Amino acid sequence: MAIAFPCIISTGKYVPERLVTNQDIERILGEPVDEWLRENVGIEQRYFLKEGQTTSDLIVEAARAALAKSGLSAGEMDLLICSTDTPDWISPATASVVLAKLGAGNTPGFDINNACAGWVSSLDLAARRIMTDPDMQYIMVAGGYAMSRFLDMHDKYTATLFADGAGVVILSRTDKQCWLGSSFQSFNDSCNALGVFIGGATRPATPENIQQFGPPSVKFAKKIPGGFNREHWPALMRDACKQAGVALEDVNHFYFTQLNLRTIQAVMKDINQPISKTHWIMDKYGYTGSGCLPMTLDDAMEQGRGPKPGDLVLFTASGGGIAMASSLWKWPDGNGIRG
Repeated sequence: MAIAFPCIISTGKYVPERLVTNQDIERILGEPVDEWLRENVGIEQRYFLKEGQTTSDLIVEAARAALAKSGLSAGEMDLLICSTDTPDWISPATASVVLAKLGAGNTPGFDINNACAGWVSSLDLAARRIMTDPDMQYIMVAGGYAMSRFLDMHDKYTATLFADGAGVVILSRTDKQCWLGSSFQSFNDSCNALGVFIGGATRPATPENIQQFGPPSVKFAKKIPGGFNREHWPALMRDACKQAGVALEDVNHFYFTQLNLRTIQAVMKDINQPISKTHWIMDKYGYTGSGCLPMTLDDAMEQGRGPKPGDLVLFTASGGGIAMASSLWKWPDGNGIRG
């Protein structure tokens, strides 16, 4: 039997309708943040869930966009891998809710929580599944983020950054090698530096714990050294490229975690690559965690700045844990890519 390889055939994204500008955040905080955010982070606005919306709703809309571009139906998906650390419920998986809302029948699915590195981790897992399971024709890989549900709007260190959104890609089988390699790294001593530290088994969201610690909200509990991503991303990316026998300068498109534009600019300078090889969306969407990388890819495609057949595409992400992941892909040639 011939070896099958995975390729990306479609993309989609979705953000909710509730626009929150830097000026809106200023009014809540009672202090100026707009100028600092624009100059130091690159964020100008973001979108929050409206009342009644949840993470699965965002992923469903992004999935519908990707399905429409692909010409496929939800029922044709063989698997959904859903990356999120803001699930609808602690249990069961948000993937099950998404599949039910899509009307995907008994399509299997599951969640991955690797914080904001989760979508790249999920992409790697989906690639390996296609290569090892002949029954996998189409896999949907989703990243969903609804961190506005876990924001203390009076904490300027988090309320200014985090936002809501979802992105999806659909993978298919091909006879050409499009997935070229992935690299992972963790700094587990910082496992409790950033996260939502109430609501799990360690500290359940009981009335007593909420009274003592406050409601579940995302917090920087420990200081993360400045320049952390800038220091570690290049080696991680080089390792992914090494697996394919290519160099960083061979990569045509670099897509990064969309937390800080200045970091992205600095990394591109450090690796001696032109800024035109990357794309960013944090200026208009804020930081959307697990959803930001597929959202960035979809946005680039929509603007005509996305990958062309044969291009090398490198996804690199960081998240709480601290977890990092990088995955290198070759854009499919003659596979009807839709983005």
